[in-house]
Amino acid sequence: MNPQPAKRTVWPWWLLGGVVVVLLTIGFTAPRDTASELTLTDFQSALSRGQVTRVVITNQDNLATVSGVLNTQPPTTFTTRTLSSDPLISLPALERRGVDVILAAPGRLGWVTVLSTVLTSALIVVLLVVLLRGNRQGGNDAAGAFGKSKATVHSEGQVKVSFADVAGADEAKADLVEVVDFLKHPERYHTLGARIPHGVLLVGPPGSGKTLLARAVAGEAKVPYFSISGSDFVEMFVGVGAARVRDLFEQAKKQAPCIVFIDEIDAVGRKRGSGMNGGNDEREQTLNQLLVEMDGFQSQHDIIILAATNRPDVLDAALLRPGRFDRQVVVDAPDVRGRETILKIHARKKPLDPGVDLSLVARQTPGMVGADLENLLNEAALLAARSTRKRITMRDVDEARDRVLMGPERRSMVINEADRRVTAYHEVGHALAAQLLPYADKIHKLTVVPRGRALGAAMYTPGDQMHMTREALLDRICVALSGQAAEEVVLGVISTGAQSDFQQATNIARRMITEWGMSDLGNLALVSEQGGYLGMSAEYGQYSEHTAVRIDDELLGLLNGQYERSKGLLSEHLHLMHRLVDALMLHETLSLAQFETVVAGGVLPAPPEAGTDAGAQQGREGDTPAPGLGTLKPGGA
Repeated sequence: MNPQPAKRTVWPWWLLGGVVVVLLTIGFTAPRDTASELTLTDFQSALSRGQVTRVVITNQDNLATVSGVLNTQPPTTFTTRTLSSDPLISLPALERRGVDVILAAPGRLGWVTVLSTVLTSALIVVLLVVLLRGNRQGGNDAAGAFGKSKATVHSEGQVKVSFADVAGADEAKADLVEVVDFLKHPERYHTLGARIPHGVLLVGPPGSGKTLLARAVAGEAKVPYFSISGSDFVEMFVGVGAARVRDLFEQAKKQAPCIVFIDEIDAVGRKRGSGMNGGNDEREQTLNQLLVEMDGFQSQHDIIILAATNRPDVLDAALLRPGRFDRQVVVDAPDVRGRETILKIHARKKPLDPGVDLSLVARQTPGMVGADLENLLNEAALLAARSTRKRITMRDVDEARDRVLMGPERRSMVINEADRRVTAYHEVGHALAAQLLPYADKIHKLTVVPRGRALGAAMYTPGDQMHMTREALLDRICVALSGQAAEEVVLGVISTGAQSDFQQATNIARRMITEWGMSDLGNLALVSEQGGYLGMSAEYGQYSEHTAVRIDDELLGLLNGQYERSKGLLSEHLHLMHRLVDALMLHETLSLAQFETVVAGGVLPAPPEAGTDAGAQQGREGDTPAPGLGTLKPGGA
């Protein structure tokens, strides 16, 4: 359980408030002297005119204070100051002018002055006592709390997440079951002298469920759970991060057995000495303190450190050695069964239509992690709510997938008929080649509706393949180049729409030659690659200039060969291309079933608004066709 915070003493603050109220009351209620201050010149003039009838003279330290009343209308009191030896206020001089003189003793401190002085002194003493006590108790004030840990603490039983809420990471869960068992029954391991791993590093791409797994461990073990980010340790002041590390582990030792979870540990655990000017002193001191704390654990402390990162390649070697982070648990992107299970978990509280096939959605989302799939179903729910439907349909899920991958539809974009036809042949070329080649991914949807920066798209349903053969890679290159090949075969010209296709094909071909030994250069790796799950990598060439020329020749021959292959394939099935393009121009989007119907020679039913669809309407808005494309007809090669 969480330790109860110490009760703070509040009486000094009540006393402080009372003292302030008393001082203000005295200040407003004390009698005020309303006498006007006269200069010596004015006082002498008043004496000469006979306006002064009586004065009170108070002598103190060679100074004299003269006060009295002027017989003006109305009478006014006055006061002035001068030297005690001034002949103007001598007794004979005042008596000659008929002025009554009273000599007063030096004034004493009044009760108001004494009380104000005592209360002010007491106030200063109380403030000093409170500040000193706060510093001795570890600093409950802002200054003392600056070095305190910012970890969020969940007491025993507060974490409700369990392993049943985590899917697609069965191997990672199996590795963490031992940690849960140790936290539940630590005496079983202590009796045998076993030492549980002090630290477990969760490694995987962003959104794969590392934080969820850590919470599930705490929920299964029902132990206190400390959660903090690596960036919460680092401050602009040197030493603050190290103090926070010490405070975090002091709190954890008081609540052992427990779990300390450090998210994004690469923010504080990067390799030392790798930064500019020798690195950041604050970050390195924080890392040093973290290393000391983890190395100082004893088995009886029963503290498990879980940390998550998607950049294991940048972590300091001392952090990864046995005794600190003994284990690395890989939480990778889920396979098709894992994705289906994740979708079912996120669909628990969403009303799905019976026609929604989550297994099909799982097959259509390779490479997506748990966060992506949760976002996909959320987008589907938003689309259903926007259409005032009570249930999420398969159409909503399919549209949400397209929005997540490519962005929303841009139906307001004005596109003339010639450009739409070029886009249609381009996308049909991709789709038809993918359908005809034996190792290519099959088509899922074909559209000429603009999305994001694309004027159209051919979407596929790839499989979860662990290994790619040379034949499968060549088919992928051929499919990528088939868009421009279709333009050249049918229209006789090529456009600028194949930029991303060329990049994809060139990247695959270059890796086949330089990394995978799939060329006449031999079975050797010509580049070395370093990188993490964020996709940042650096390639270093390890070959001569002569080999570089041979690589370029191999690359050019491979790409040109596949381009000619795609042209021959599409020329052979030119009638299918025309039929598919006509259907696509009419319907704008073709599903797999519609695509197969057209290929088999069937006729699709006319769309509800045939002849007035958005694309045809846009083509009649007077847009000028692109130069050289406005008069092209199907088959004009």
